[in-house]
Amino acid sequence: MPLSKRLIGSHQIGSLLSHSNPPSPKRFKAAGALTGRIRVPGDKSISHRSIMLGALAVGETRVIGLLEGEDVLATAAAMRAMGASVERDEDATWRINGVGVGCLLQPDAALEMGNSGTSTRLLMGLVASHPITAMFTGDASLSKRPMGRVIDPLSQMGASFEASPGGTLPLMLRGISPAVPITYRLPVASAQVKSALLLAGLNTAGITRVIEPVPTRDHSERMLRGFGARLDVGEEIGANGPERVIAIHGEADLKPQDIVVPGDPSSAAFFVVAALLVEGSDLVIENVGLNPTRAALFDVLRDMGGNIEELDRRDVGGEPVADLRVRHSALSGISVDPAVVPAMVDEFPVLFVAAALAQGTTTTTGLEELRVKESDRISAMAAALALAGAKVEEQEDGLTIHGTGGNMLPGTPQDAEVTTHLDHRIAMAMAVAGLVSRNGVALDDTTPIATSFPTFEGLLAKASRTS
Repeated sequence: MPLSKRLIGSHQIGSLLSHSNPPSPKRFKAAGALTGRIRVPGDKSISHRSIMLGALAVGETRVIGLLEGEDVLATAAAMRAMGASVERDEDATWRINGVGVGCLLQPDAALEMGNSGTSTRLLMGLVASHPITAMFTGDASLSKRPMGRVIDPLSQMGASFEASPGGTLPLMLRGISPAVPITYRLPVASAQVKSALLLAGLNTAGITRVIEPVPTRDHSERMLRGFGARLDVGEEIGANGPERVIAIHGEADLKPQDIVVPGDPSSAAFFVVAALLVEGSDLVIENVGLNPTRAALFDVLRDMGGNIEELDRRDVGGEPVADLRVRHSALSGISVDPAVVPAMVDEFPVLFVAAALAQGTTTTTGLEELRVKESDRISAMAAALALAGAKVEEQEDGLTIHGTGGNMLPGTPQDAEVTTHLDHRIAMAMAVAGLVSRNGVALDDTTPIATSFPTFEGLLAKASRTS
């Protein structure tokens, strides 16, 4: 077998996970303008779902461009533990040979989710409608995150749970088959809860319906259809206006797919903001996914005066994609419409950095969801930016940030470090802040970055002509 086609076994993939790595502090400092062309890793949301749905299809699904961060590797390990074959060629093509809907096997050990809330919540949905029992565990950060929003509707479908206090991990889930189809109105817009219910509905006789008050990222709907599931999307009028209704027909027969994963817009966001802020920058970020349920950050930055140009817009695997050309721009503070929150919920930490360098004041509201992410991102970013010299006011549902008008931030004191709280997006956002600070920004730990963007520091060095 040619070297490029030799399969890397599960034990080798498992060795790529590094949840127990010691902390790696670092100070990020101002460097050169960001120029040239870079390509960010594959979309994390699509990568997770490619593995999960491939593991439920009968036959071989091939995935190119999969994000090989720790979160996605945790999903791969879990699906392998439940019977699927998930392997990586040395040419970075991933091959998933699935077991079929309804045929997941009892895992021999706990499913270790590391830091991945997406893996945990979506896999809870998968397991809930199978007659198996699974223990979910995670790192210190994930073990603080509440799972009640998923537990409640999955319990209505017949699954049972034994969770730690507060509905957190470690958590034992006992699935049931046949599960009960339900109609569930999301009390808070959440793509993860929606996706968990749709995945549970795959192996549930009848029709499972999810009603969302505000449209959230729709990768699950697009990919379920691509794999052959019968999915209906419509609209009904609720108490507060139109609501989106997604209905999945159960006992699905999924077909394997060839998938090309576009670049992750959440990862591209850090380089977009860095290029806007660092004087002299003119950077092209290739192959960025621009799904309208994910790309609101770029519109908000344009509203602030950011020069972000889409080049060669195209469709890749049913997802809109373009190369983004980003040039240094003078930004102005704005009031961010809370209606855009679901379409950029993960990008607010780096938006806060952009706001800290803008002219005038930026206000954000409706961000309660950020308090239950990998960390309390509202408080964490307020403290981090204040330590770096920004003027920030914290409210219950957002931040008010008074920008420097383009002047550099002072940076963190020599004897102080930003606390990243094991949160990859806090770490990367404050690394960007370091590029526009006089004294640099010191982070207490950069290891969480590997959960979603293991090549971040290398790409940053390449783009800013440093080594």
